[in-house]
Amino acid sequence: MQTFFNPSFKASPEGQEADKILRSCVHCGFCNATCPTYQLLGDERDGPRGRIYLIKEMLESNSASRETQLHLDRCLTCRACETTCPSGVQYNRLLEIGREAVETLVERPLKERIQREALLSTVPEPARFRLLLKLGNLAKPLLPAGYSKSIPAVEPPGPAWPTTTHPRKVLLLTGCAQSVTAPRINRAAARVLDRLGVQALPADGCCGALSHHLSKQERTLETIRRNIDAWWLEIERGAEALVLTASGCAPTVMDYGHFMRQDPDYAQKAQTVSSMARDLSSFMENEDLPVPDSAAGGMKIAYHSPCTLQHGLKRAGRVEALLKKLGFQLTPVRDAHLCCGSAGSYSVLQKHLSRQLLQRKLANLEHDQPELIATANIGCLLHLQGGTDLPVKHWIELLD
Repeated sequence: MQTFFNPSFKASPEGQEADKILRSCVHCGFCNATCPTYQLLGDERDGPRGRIYLIKEMLESNSASRETQLHLDRCLTCRACETTCPSGVQYNRLLEIGREAVETLVERPLKERIQREALLSTVPEPARFRLLLKLGNLAKPLLPAGYSKSIPAVEPPGPAWPTTTHPRKVLLLTGCAQSVTAPRINRAAARVLDRLGVQALPADGCCGALSHHLSKQERTLETIRRNIDAWWLEIERGAEALVLTASGCAPTVMDYGHFMRQDPDYAQKAQTVSSMARDLSSFMENEDLPVPDSAAGGMKIAYHSPCTLQHGLKRAGRVEALLKKLGFQLTPVRDAHLCCGSAGSYSVLQKHLSRQLLQRKLANLEHDQPELIATANIGCLLHLQGGTDLPVKHWIELLD
């Protein structure tokens, strides 16, 4: 794909990166075959190839329309297109550059600006988020069934965090939404690690994914600096990894080094954090796990693999293999590569498309009548939970 950027943009780091990515695209359209929004809408501009053309046009002309913004907003950032692409196009990074550009070129309607600011002001702040959810739960009797079911409960902390000291130590990210809606997940992970002789030290903080995906890069960088400062002492004391139980956090934390590459005070520290970051399934694969549990064999589970795990981290099938190894019975899931529609803030900002994707996903997950649904990301868990009567658990809870 040829590009015709103006010299000043082409000389910038973003311009050089965008130029390289665009030139790797061969227009084949394989990406559209696995794009959830293209499958739903059938519009070329709502598939990766069409969005690539829109971004190219915008970067070349330094102009954009509200329509361009709409089509970029509709992308789930699921990255299924990257898994499919035979040319290795880094679509996700190009989309980030495109979304940052369109934010400077097109002013959003007031309603959208308020929505986005409300999300950024509450979800990454556990105290505020907890208060908001408590108010939402009080209002549930007054809301239509579809809306009330989508408001998660504020979960009590549950059993205490393990206090046994071990020579091996890891940092365990507690996160923002998960620490309020399902703190049981981190505690289950801490207990499992404790049984394996690994001490999990709570690492508080929001990973920064929400502000990054909403193109608020200064907020993202501030979050990263704050996290590094909070975690650095334990890193210096010898923590061997930063373990992430929410797969949605992992790609962002693993990119800290990239985000902070131009910050002289944090570049090296950020690279260290990125190199230490491990999805929980990746960490567990190298541990001495117990023999299969005969009791687990009778439990019929449908597993939903989050997009961040199978497309972002390229770990498709790895949690499933781990569960099978430990004796769980997994049902086949049709179109397992497709997004459930959660996609971070997408379920709030693109509610209509998100609900359609949720219904498709749940129909496939429930097809063989499992006893429960398991997943690896808090966003997916809450989204699925809002549309089914089956229990939805994080896979580490099953191991616990």
